[in-house]
Amino acid sequence: MTDVRTGTGPMRAAVMTEVGRIAIQERPLPEIGDDEALVRVSYAGVCGSDMALFENGYIGESVVRGPMVLGHEASGVVVQVGNAVTDLQPGTRVALEPGVPCLNCEFCKGGRYNLCPDVYFWASLPVTEGAFQEYVRHRASFCHPLPDDVSLLEGALIEPLSVAFHAVARSGAQLGDRAVVLGAGCIGLLTLLTLRAAGVRDVVVVDLMENRLELARELGAEVVNASTTPDLFAALSERFGHGPEVVFETAGNRTTMDQSIRIVRRGGTVTFVGYTKDGRADLNVNLLIDKEVTLKTVFRYQNVYPKAITAVATGTIPLGRVVSAIYPFEDIQQGMEHAIHHKADVTKCVIRVTAEG
Repeated sequence: MTDVRTGTGPMRAAVMTEVGRIAIQERPLPEIGDDEALVRVSYAGVCGSDMALFENGYIGESVVRGPMVLGHEASGVVVQVGNAVTDLQPGTRVALEPGVPCLNCEFCKGGRYNLCPDVYFWASLPVTEGAFQEYVRHRASFCHPLPDDVSLLEGALIEPLSVAFHAVARSGAQLGDRAVVLGAGCIGLLTLLTLRAAGVRDVVVVDLMENRLELARELGAEVVNASTTPDLFAALSERFGHGPEVVFETAGNRTTMDQSIRIVRRGGTVTFVGYTKDGRADLNVNLLIDKEVTLKTVFRYQNVYPKAITAVATGTIPLGRVVSAIYPFEDIQQGMEHAIHHKADVTKCVIRVTAEG
């Protein structure tokens, strides 16, 4: 039997033993250091990177070489703290920021710790430890307390919401701008919600799947179904004239990355958020130059979690609306397969790792 007070006993971990296969195994409880907390994981979201590693065994040049635990979007309840931890205590509900930077390099010292070359980020190769397990040890300063009006389910989604916050901030989108979001998956929908919260009310979301577009419509966007629109550029030109000021590519698709350059207004800004399968895209660089487009890219986030949590707590961001399926920990294999093979029905799949505390 597990005894978290003494740090003894086994826990369950969902281990990807081979590409496309997860087995629930027993592992010892993690041992925490003086500046760490032991957290019982409540919920963990299934990210696009988890799906790519599960389905293909690689993302770009990062290749799975052995067993690993996926998952980096997590919330939980603190059960134990290290001797040097003063701002957390057992019972604190937290959203877990999954990347722990070195805090010593020039990027960390300059405030851009998301660019730290030595960051330890869950389930991001070569790191093979992730959040699809009952307990995790984590640096206490990256365990963000949740107020009473933010659920643990919402707490697990603070991570993708932080990506959207960072993307909108990087884009420079301003009150009164017009925007197009290419892709209506979780990140695309959260980018829509973040834009609207920032005062960008005129937003069009483009996708191929009608169920995702219907949710985008419910969340305040106009929508375009690219599968039934022969000429996307013509359709958006009719809607925006010379084009929107900002375009976000959240699908990680070669075609939409190139389309974003054509769609955006001259002098506008395109922000790339999504990863492609192999890390490549074929872009019309001449058009990019001719239109004097500002191209921004987004890598995770920095110093965003507290703001994102506040936005959810105040009701500014209805975060729970993007969740389409919740699977119990025992059915994680089925949950992963559902997220991958039923995209027409899925906006966000979440794993309930332990009972909510």
